[in-house]
Amino acid sequence: MTLSRRTLMAAAAAFTATPRTVWAETPRVLAWEDLIPPGVPYGEIIGEGEIDALKDTWLPEFDENATKLNMELHGAYIKMPGYVLPIDMSTAGVTSFIMVPYVGACIHTPPPPANQLVFVDSKKPWPSDKLWDPVWVTGKMRHELQSTSVADIGYALDAELIEVYEW
Repeated sequence: MTLSRRTLMAAAAAFTATPRTVWAETPRVLAWEDLIPPGVPYGEIIGEGEIDALKDTWLPEFDENATKLNMELHGAYIKMPGYVLPIDMSTAGVTSFIMVPYVGACIHTPPPPANQLVFVDSKKPWPSDKLWDPVWVTGKMRHELQSTSVADIGYALDAELIEVYEW
């Protein structure tokens, strides 16, 4: 079968006219353990710390592994689940938040280590009536160690899409 030059030109024109959304990048789906660099066991980022049995509290001790980040994730287009801890909020909703791996992280317990927290910025506000819902966040991940009054954070994510996480 031979293709004419006219057929090839028409196919090339159709290819370039195809909307970009058809060729959009598929995000890499991450779990929280993916934020820890390969070869660093989770058990080695949190030490024993101080336990107060009378007050029923635990203040974990983090070592240098707690701030080690997975180098493969810098600049990666990802999708991951988590919970919203609001930072910037208005009547329209939340535009900046810390994504945490479990409900109550940073509020009711000591914060997780830096490599288990993601600072998320979103142009589209997440509704304030959905703060307790787990979410999927899709966007571009980067390394950005930062300290806040709440916790030390290892990653930052520019959210392109935030949606309710469904089992």
